[in-house]
Amino acid sequence: MTHGADNQFLAAVEVTEHPRHADAAHLLEELLTSGDRVAITPQVLAEFLHIVTDARRFQRPFSMETAIEKSERWWNAAESEQVMPSDGANARFHSWMRHHQFPPFLRNVA
Repeated sequence: MTHGADNQFLAAVEVTEHPRHADAAHLLEELLTSGDRVAITPQVLAEFLHIVTDARRFQRPFSMETAIEKSERWWNAAESEQVMPSDGANARFHSWMRHHQFPPFLRNVA
């Protein structure tokens, strides 16, 4: 089975001071041990870089070089499935954001 990884999960796995680190690391180990894969998109990795280098979030944020190395490792791992959004997926994303009015600032969009 393939599981989509989001930036918060990746950050929790990688940053030992993250409050969910132990849970995320344990879950990842269970998934990989059972032969499952992790689907990752470039956007998730961009958000991961932002999160793990942010000194407002962590006392010991990663340097950008360390964050990039970890990002590349996730992207290139044998257990990772690289997922690229299609034009249709991007169009649907924008349509749903307008329709469901999330995040709240979109509520003023006609």
